[in-house]
Amino acid sequence: MSRIGRMPIAVPAGITVDIAENNKVTVKGPKGTLERTLAPEMEIKQENDTITVLRPNDLKKMKSLHGLTRTLINNMIIGVSQGYEKVLEINGVGYRAAKQGKKLTLSLGYSHPVEMIDPEGIETVMEGQNKIIVKGIDKEKVGQYAAEIREKRAPEPYKGKGIKYADEVIRRKVGKTGKK
Repeated sequence: MSRIGRMPIAVPAGITVDIAENNKVTVKGPKGTLERTLAPEMEIKQENDTITVLRPNDLKKMKSLHGLTRTLINNMIIGVSQGYEKVLEINGVGYRAAKQGKKLTLSLGYSHPVEMIDPEGIETVMEGQNKIIVKGIDKEKVGQYAAEIREKRAPEPYKGKGIKYADEVIRRKVGKTGKK
């Protein structure tokens, strides 16, 4: 039995969850509305303020979809109630970021500044010149946009220069040594 799939999802006050045909789940909360069509094989039951996900049989595919479906619904509920955020840090001499409206401009040692426009539903906030906070209600979009920013100059192992997640640890390497 899926340990995650079995767990009931508590729906906090102020959040409404609608389950339409073909498992189209709509979650409305104080931060916004999220909509997603989930696996039609799964049975999603809503009783009072809890949601449970049941699977039809014990095939390998159903077992994996069971936990996934439950987690996706839970992430939607957390998104509309608290929201998600990822913190990125820029390390390196002369590496900095600036924000103008919806445009994020990164100076990363290239011959040109790298410009990125915030996708819909995602907001980037600058904290100083070397800390970027990506905020939003959709966990998937927040993670994807943060990964795209990091990709512009991923941290290198010798000096640790580049854009990294705040909780990421860069494994450092020792540089080459000269001849004796």
